[in-house]
Amino acid sequence: MAQAIKVSEDLYTIAKTRAKAEHRSIPAQIEYWAKIGRIAHDNPDLPVSFIEGILISNAEYEAGQYTEFKLD
Repeated sequence: MAQAIKVSEDLYTIAKTRAKAEHRSIPAQIEYWAKIGRIAHDNPDLPVSFIEGILISNAEYEAGQYTEFKLD
């Protein structure tokens, strides 16, 4: 079961702004940041933009939004 957590007012304000811009709820925005941070921590040589690209690619694949590459 999920539990409520306390975050600083500054983090909440930033998350609220980003959540609105990225069409997420505030908790979803903080979860997204945590996911990116966890992956970045486990893979320090990968740029954050690369990690975001992988997450987007995975979501597109799961949604069936891809075309197979065929080597001729």
